[in-house]
Amino acid sequence: MILAVVGGKGGVGKSTVAYNLGAELDAVVVDADLAMADLPAGRGPDLHDVLAGRADPTEAVREEGAVALLPCGRSLTGARACEPTALVETVERVRDEYGRVVVDCPAGMCGDVGLGLLVADACVLVTEPAPPALGDALRARALARELDAGLAAIVVNRAGDETPTDLVARELGGPVTRVPESAAVQRAQAAGVPVGASAPDTAAAGAFADLAATVERACGHGVSA
Repeated sequence: MILAVVGGKGGVGKSTVAYNLGAELDAVVVDADLAMADLPAGRGPDLHDVLAGRADPTEAVREEGAVALLPCGRSLTGARACEPTALVETVERVRDEYGRVVVDCPAGMCGDVGLGLLVADACVLVTEPAPPALGDALRARALARELDAGLAAIVVNRAGDETPTDLVARELGGPVTRVPESAAVQRAQAAGVPVGASAPDTAAAGAFADLAATVERACGHGVSA
């Protein structure tokens, strides 16, 4: 299974969702934001090296952390040396080796987002309960349809009790998981671990577990186009 996590705009918590969902699904998370990587990194080859032909995809996967991760480099020089279209083969190679992959796509509507959606079996769309974010989410949803990436789930991040999840589900055409604003998530991010590991009894941890179950059901029974 290859799952793309997309958001119509930056700052909606897309990378946080990808990382925590990868933990719940026991998947490798690929940080595919070639210009603005946001997930934990470390020593060794990264996605920039893989897409420049300097490393093998499976060689670049880090298994030592709480979540298996194929990180992306942080340098402009590294980004310029990449062949972005090699992302499709890279993700497929990781899928063949590990079984499950979550691709953290870039924010916005750049071409690199399309590559993540193109290789994916399904996508998770992340937004916030604010009109601009929801408008951008609609555009991301249209791109996913165009590239035939079925919608497994929608995440409304930093949601309150009054967030109109029924309206979001109707407008975007998929099941909604509400992830509340949470200090536990912020602490987990600072520690470089999923919130399910550091604060398993919190509402946020429960939301990510529910999201994983929704994705499992959707991918097992066919996702909406």
